[in-house]
Amino acid sequence: MHSPPPCCCNMRSRSPADRHRMAAARLPALAIAMAIAGGMAAACGGEPHGVPAHVVIPIGASFRAAADSLGRAGIVEWPRAFSVYASLTHRDRVLKAGTYLLQRGISWSQALDALTRGKGLVHTITIPEGWNLAEMVPALSHALLVPPESVEAAARDTALLSRVSATSGTLEGFLFPDTYSFPDGTTARAAIGEMVHEFEREWKPQWDEERAALGMSRNDVVTLASIIEKEARLSEERPVISAVYHNRLRLGMPLQADPTIQYALGHHVGRVTFKDLDVVSPYNTYRHPGLPPGPIGSPGTASLDAAVAPADVPYLYFVAAPDGHHEFRTTFAEHTEARHELQHKTAKHKPAPSPPS
Repeated sequence: MHSPPPCCCNMRSRSPADRHRMAAARLPALAIAMAIAGGMAAACGGEPHGVPAHVVIPIGASFRAAADSLGRAGIVEWPRAFSVYASLTHRDRVLKAGTYLLQRGISWSQALDALTRGKGLVHTITIPEGWNLAEMVPALSHALLVPPESVEAAARDTALLSRVSATSGTLEGFLFPDTYSFPDGTTARAAIGEMVHEFEREWKPQWDEERAALGMSRNDVVTLASIIEKEARLSEERPVISAVYHNRLRLGMPLQADPTIQYALGHHVGRVTFKDLDVVSPYNTYRHPGLPPGPIGSPGTASLDAAVAPADVPYLYFVAAPDGHHEFRTTFAEHTEARHELQHKTAKHKPAPSPPS
């Protein structure tokens, strides 16, 4: 009498828990087989397609977590098999943390190159509307890992100055405010060039027609827009603020724009004082009539639009209220009254001082 094959007898004699553990033990082998099959097919990859995706790999992340991030972004189709494939090729030990900009449809080999060699790493930086060069230089230096001096030198590039018709000696105002993703290794010159290129992309042809009708150069438009950007808190007020300055320019009145005093001082002050108005600078629009030599920051599209399309209003003055809106007036007497009213309202709503303890 022949005994039954050991495997059959053993399988029948094992408990359900034992059979479950044996099935689970076969999963890595299945994953390996999938990884080998999938890796052979995906190592060469298909055609890159679609919009590149940002993938963030945190410091200390495991390769499995990184693979899952690629899966969610649609960079790899089978994250688990990709992770096993990386392990089999001994390329899952070194991850470079950071933000990547990767194309969907790249091969597994290319994805591994990105994660282990830093290919596709990008440095993302947001330049808010109204920022000036003094604020941009350290931010760009930090993001690009380049000396601040190289950013400052790039912002004085004569070819770029000529291209955008900037006349103040720097590209102040012509570095468009936006969020940028610069590939690893981007130079200061390349980054500044891209920001100028973005300004050119955003510049509307109709603005050239409107500025010509107003007798303004492009440098004039950007300069006025940069002041509007600093003054406006409410979007709907931009054309009205623009009108105040256009009316003053037409009458030969000094602009008396506080943001230009801040720029002339070279540092932020909470409130411009009478002493500050004595600062010796061509940017002091209390002392010098007309527009300052150049922009005082980078205006956004809305402020550029307002600079060439002022509202049809007669106002010559405005004063800011604590909530951010402005009170606009035509005569100095009306302006003085509006200031007093706002000061009275502000004092009335101030909390009473705490009693002495």
